[in-house]
Amino acid sequence: MVNIRDLDPSASPLDYYGSELRRLREAAGLKQGQLGACIFCTASLIGQIETAKKVPTRNFSERVDAALGTDGVFSRLVGLVLKSQLPSWFQAYAEMEARASFISTYQAQVVYGLLQTESYARAVLGADRPDNLDELVAARLDRQRILAKDHPPALWVILDEAVLHREVGGREVMRNQLRHLLRFREQRWTQIQVLPYTTGEHCATRGSFNLLRFDGDPDLFYAESYDVAHQTANPQVIRERSLGYARLQAAALSVEDTAVVIARVLEERYGDQPEPGEGAVA
Repeated sequence: MVNIRDLDPSASPLDYYGSELRRLREAAGLKQGQLGACIFCTASLIGQIETAKKVPTRNFSERVDAALGTDGVFSRLVGLVLKSQLPSWFQAYAEMEARASFISTYQAQVVYGLLQTESYARAVLGADRPDNLDELVAARLDRQRILAKDHPPALWVILDEAVLHREVGGREVMRNQLRHLLRFREQRWTQIQVLPYTTGEHCATRGSFNLLRFDGDPDLFYAESYDVAHQTANPQVIRERSLGYARLQAAALSVEDTAVVIARVLEERYGDQPEPGEGAVA
């Protein structure tokens, strides 16, 4: 067992979180087991988080804040902790994504991260069998919080039709993921289109990419491949990729027809009926 007194709070957000949890717990005169009883978890979990052996969740942090009366300290810290669990080459993009006012993305292989269910994300991220899968999943789900903000970014997603048919995580996972996509029809700021197989060759055959727009800052182009990320604000690249994205939008099915296709694939391939109104078109 690591002695928590040997932890360097400045080593990482996780170490700082653990040291603060121990300091404020002891200041409240509580043992690990007593705090655990207050927030419905084990003393062992408290100890693992205090020794930076386990990453806290947002729910855990909110309960600790309530139990210790820490005025949201841990709820604020956990965002930094979860972000630090993202791959180092992805962290810069995640920061930009959180500040964007408009996100446009084309995805050729899988559902965009901001729209993934927990089980789908676990299957995607677990394909390489990383040691920190739980932490990676938690970090991905935490990114999705930007869609629940009072002023969320406008999000436009184009999915290659293959994404609907690629069975990620098994049939049940895909059923829930496609049903989740259909629910976004009720979200004003999120639009989803499918690029059908019948499109043939198109301007994004080289792979997935994202375009971010900001209030007062230059637009950003982002693409990645095997632990390597490329992002640029070069005006010529932005101009070319923006035109390419407009062509993809023109070639893709309408938002309404996309919902019909998702509902059909959901029923025919994964044996499920959409919820009332999910696949209906006026």
